[in-house]
Amino acid sequence: MSPLNMTTNNNAMGMFEKGNILKICAPMVRYSKLAFRSLVRKYDCDICFTPMIVAPDFLRSVKARDSEFTTNKADRPLIVQFAASDAQTLADAACVVAPFSDGVDLNCGCPQRWAMSEGYGACLINKPELVKDMVRHVRNQVDNPNYTTSIKIRIHKELRRTVDMCQKAEAAGVSWITVHGRTAEERHQPVHFDAIKTIKDSLSVPVIANGDIKSLQDVETTHQLTGVDGVMAARGLLANPAMFAGYNETPLECVWDWVDLATDQGTPFTCFHQHLIYMLERVCSQPERKVFNSLHSTAAVIDYLHSTYGLPDTLTVGVS
Repeated sequence: MSPLNMTTNNNAMGMFEKGNILKICAPMVRYSKLAFRSLVRKYDCDICFTPMIVAPDFLRSVKARDSEFTTNKADRPLIVQFAASDAQTLADAACVVAPFSDGVDLNCGCPQRWAMSEGYGACLINKPELVKDMVRHVRNQVDNPNYTTSIKIRIHKELRRTVDMCQKAEAAGVSWITVHGRTAEERHQPVHFDAIKTIKDSLSVPVIANGDIKSLQDVETTHQLTGVDGVMAARGLLANPAMFAGYNETPLECVWDWVDLATDQGTPFTCFHQHLIYMLERVCSQPERKVFNSLHSTAAVIDYLHSTYGLPDTLTVGVS
């Protein structure tokens, strides 16, 4: 982590108080890093999450901290998401990142086996007292009244258990709760919007809906179905980082914005290329995708974009 602005000027809770339906970039392993967060912020994303960071590794290793957490003064409001299995580790990690961010989020929703086997992610929804303790530790130990402490969860089959856990977190001082409207066992099944609405109606703190947000219309529909305070998107933003600004597919200007940001920030080629593969999937023909996906260097990618799509008049892109 490099030295940054040490103040929180645009705190996340203040955005909730404005009464907007907040549009939020989800924590995405490998993908919701600084360059991509910078991109979606250009297209009406209100709050961004870091990828999930394993708190014990983060605290143990300077290399892990420098690799997993990079930001800058414009990267606000920023929520740092941690995987943790005990309260003090989460609080210690929160204290490290607090000067450089606006809040921390506890991952209680990751369904991957490795995470659950380590006591992280979705297994925490079955440990409401531990989640309550973790929230309370962060609230008590981060010396900033505007700093948020949130949780991101999945739902139980018995929804009453989810409501009970959320109410316990609320009593401990949670700032808001993001609800992915599926159980830990569900992957591509329809989102349970009725469950999200029940949770929203049971709490006083803001609630964010997550799951199957692929267009700005989905933001509006989800809000109407659930009454939530904000909507979080993951795969929808990967496919179209300009989605929150109302574009139905990635505009060419957004593609070139990504090239500018990624090359300026030194994004590794694999990540740089993969983001473009997602962005162009609905824009390219199948033969074009086959060619583009086979490219092996930043220069080759930029040459291909120039020759295939041209350059918007307002942009100039190059490789140093």
